[in-house]
Order: sequence, then C-alpha cells, then structure tokens
Amino acid sequence: MRGARSAKWVAGAIVVALAATACGGGSGDKGDSSKKGALAGYVSIDVGEPQKPLMPADTNETNGAYVIRALFTQLLDFDSKGEIVYTNAESVDTEDSKVWTVKLKDGWKFHNGEPVTAQSYVDAWNWYANTKNNQQNSFWFDDIAGYDDVHPEKGDPKSDKMSGLKVVDDHTFTITLKDRVPYFNYKLGYSTFAPMPKVFFDDPKAFGQKPVGNGPYEFEKWTHKKLIQVKAWDGYKGPNKAENKGIQFKNYTTVEAAYQDVVSGNLDIIRQVGPTDLPKYKQDLGDGALEQPYAAIQSLVPAFYSKTFKGVNPKVLQGLSMAIDRDTITKTVLNGTRTPATSFTPPQVKGNQDLHTDVFKYDPVKAKALVKEGGGVPGNKLWIQYNTDGGHKEWVTAVCESIRNATGIDCVGDPKPDFPTDLEARDNNEVKSMYRGGWVADYPVNVNFIKELYHTKAESNNGRFSDKEIDALMAKGDKAESLEEAVKAYQQVEQKLLQKMPAIPLWYYQINGGHGKKVDNVNIDYRGDIELNKVTVKK
Repeated sequence: MRGARSAKWVAGAIVVALAATACGGGSGDKGDSSKKGALAGYVSIDVGEPQKPLMPADTNETNGAYVIRALFTQLLDFDSKGEIVYTNAESVDTEDSKVWTVKLKDGWKFHNGEPVTAQSYVDAWNWYANTKNNQQNSFWFDDIAGYDDVHPEKGDPKSDKMSGLKVVDDHTFTITLKDRVPYFNYKLGYSTFAPMPKVFFDDPKAFGQKPVGNGPYEFEKWTHKKLIQVKAWDGYKGPNKAENKGIQFKNYTTVEAAYQDVVSGNLDIIRQVGPTDLPKYKQDLGDGALEQPYAAIQSLVPAFYSKTFKGVNPKVLQGLSMAIDRDTITKTVLNGTRTPATSFTPPQVKGNQDLHTDVFKYDPVKAKALVKEGGGVPGNKLWIQYNTDGGHKEWVTAVCESIRNATGIDCVGDPKPDFPTDLEARDNNEVKSMYRGGWVADYPVNVNFIKELYHTKAESNNGRFSDKEIDALMAKGDKAESLEEAVKAYQQVEQKLLQKMPAIPLWYYQINGGHGKKVDNVNIDYRGDIELNKVTVKK
C-alpha cells in the first residue's frame, strides 16, 4: 500500500512512517479540533486526509487505510508475525489453488443491522472490479475468472458479474481463478476484499462520505481535512474487538505539530516522529516511545513517461542508485532509524532476499561512469517529488546532494503541500522526473512488493514501468504449484528487476513514533500500523 498508497501506498500501503504521515489543518489554527483532547474513552492519532472517499476498493494509501480497517473487516487478516488469522471467514480452502471455497462465520452483521452473507461479498467484488466504477484497486480482482468481462482493456463491460464467483448458500461462496494462484488466500487479507451492505449500491458516492461497514468501529463523522471520528461497535463478532470507546483520526499540516500535541497531551498517538524530533523523542516520551521495524520500503520511482526518464537506459538508474550514500543518510539525517535496502522487498515478507549487488552501494566513481555510459540525464537535471507534510524534506535534500556530488547532475526536490496532492500528481502522470515511493505490505509475501508495483497493469505502478519479459515471468510465478514455488519464482523476477531498474530502493522502515500518558497497550503490527483496537484509555 502506498504510504505516504499498497494498502497500500505507505501511508500499504501503504503510506508509511515518514512516507505518509498526516496532512491537513492541525497545526494550531483557531478552532482546530486537534488542539482539544480526545473524547472520554476515545483514542486520538495523527492520520491525514484520505485521498479518496471511504470505500475499500478505492483506497490504497495509508491515511484512508487506517480508517477503512477500523470500519470494515474482510475474510482474514494477519498476526504480528504475518501469519493468517481468520476474521469474517470460518475457512478458506482449496485443493488445486484454482478453485477456493469460502465459508463465513455465522452471526455477522453490518453496522445497520443487515446480515453479512456470501452475497455481500460477491456483489461487492463484482462492483469493485467493474471498469465503469473506476476503483483504484480493481486490478486486485484480475485473478478471478470473468474479470475481463467486467473490466475489458477497451470498451464497455460484457457483463456485470465475474463468472468465477458463485454463491452456494448464505455462508458459502466459491472463487474460481483463471489459473492457479497459490498465494491467493494471502491476497484476501487486503482490506479491498471487504463486503458491502445493500445500501452501498443505492448511492456509492454518498456512502463514501458516510460508510456503513462490518468492522470493529462504526462511522460517526468526517470533518474534511480536520477529523474523522469512529466509535466502537458493540455488535462486532471478530477477534479484533475494540478495547476503547472510539478513535479520532486527526489531521496535522506537519509531523512536528503532531509531535508537540503528543508532548502537550492534546494527541494520544503519533505514528512517526519527524527528523527534527527524532534525536529527542525517546527522552521526551519515555516509556511512550515506539521503535520497531516493519514490512515497508522507501524508494525513488522514475516517471518513465517524463522527459527525464522516457526511454532511459537502466544503466543511468543504476548509476543514480550508486550515487546515493544510504549508509550516511540513514545514520545522520534519519538518526539511525532506517536500514539501507539490499533488495526490492523488506525482510518481514516471505521471499525477501539479499540481492548481493553493488547497485545499492555508494560508489561515486562507478556511479558517474554508469550514468555517462547510459547516455546521461537530459538537461543534466532531475526532480524528486515528495509531500511536505510527511517529514521528507531533509532526506530528499540529502539524497539530492549525494547525487549532485557524485555525478554532477543537478538534483532538486519538488515539494507538494500534502500527501493527497502528491498522489494526484502521480495518478495524473504529472511527475517531472521521479517521486518518493513508499510501500507497506498488504500481505506478507514478496509478490506484493513486485507485482502490485511493477506489473504493467498494476494500479500502483505510477512510474508507468512496462516490460513484457517481467510481466511474463510474473505470470509464470502466479501459476506455480505451491506458495513456496511462487515465492521462489518471484525471487527470480526480482533478480531481473535489478537489470531493469523500475525503481531505486533506498531503505527499510521502522516505526519511530510514540504515545502520551493517557493510553496503554499501544502495539504495532507487521505492516507498521498501530493496532488501534487494542489501545486502552487510562481511567
């Protein structure tokens, strides 16, 4: 997910840590709700304005994902180690990795009292996948037989139903895929596979502003660019039942402003401390300081449609990668809170491997030679796009300085005021050269960091990288006999990515956040999210 979008950009998505933090108006404006303490029994956290309405299939950045996961529950989720935990599903079984049978737990309801049935899932997935509905995550349903009928590459849909989805009874449905996909059950842990109540189909646009879910919290209000508030739902049947009365997702224009509110007691939790406060946050917050690695990666993503990188020789990108002094930047600018990347995937996912390559190691002499050998950069200048509300300015400046000193290429930051603006520029092909990419695991398998980012048709492939050989290797991996073989196949895809350079991996994330004295039991899951349902408020 990308993080500040895989869910999932980091923010999975997938706005992550410094990669997608809060945005909006919480820096002390007159009348700003962020300056008031949380409601009695509620937990407050810095989470910025979602890019899109609150619908599971149209959310793939971390700001929106935090809210979606509070409001909706899909078939299964993952524990702190990334292992499957069944939530709304009783079981998800297959004998051949092509036909999957889902059995639902009994007694589940949406917040409006409507039962959650097999039809709730099938109708929702068909709607999500339909090209007419323009959902960002429609590509996630591509494995299902009949997807091409509801989402053709050109023209109108031939059907409004995927042939691969069949309702057996109220609590059972089957999923038939185009081919074997041995990791498909892991994909079902992504929140885009959540069900929908009937009221959603009456007016999806209105629903996105006041959603009715089946999750541990129900929607209360959304004051745009200021606050989203949800309350614990007493009727919830899942294992992740709320231990507090509700959550307030508060917007801040800077991470520094959010941090000051934690210190002063006006905010309970900050997901990521900015570079300015990293040297002192442990002293300031004491036992409330949070520090933990998680499944996410920071990268620089070339816009392959831009004047800078259109038709670029991969050697140029390899050279730029070797011009970045990851060790020094992570130790100094990022205060030792990041680990230089050795692959395109983080250590916490199945199939992570050290590529043992010099391409990710600082070597200014070789960097300059590779850039020259590859034909150089047009105009000898490039831009790195980033969102200013996420604490990125310092490291982007350091990366540019490193590139400039090693290669002589003029490198400058291209700041956007907030994360939604940054994402819109990516979605609309308006990136000048490259953007700050951050990705958090949607599910803990290497596929999620490869296919969802670098397949030609992947929605989150905002650099518009396209390579037939890579696509073909992914297709081969998807048809593997087992999960283990699929993981190995995608390891081979990753080896090939090193030759093609769809992105420049920088470093792996860890949470460096914290909480105030009013809350307890603040834990972090494998994807770096605060487990908000478990947070308790001191009496």
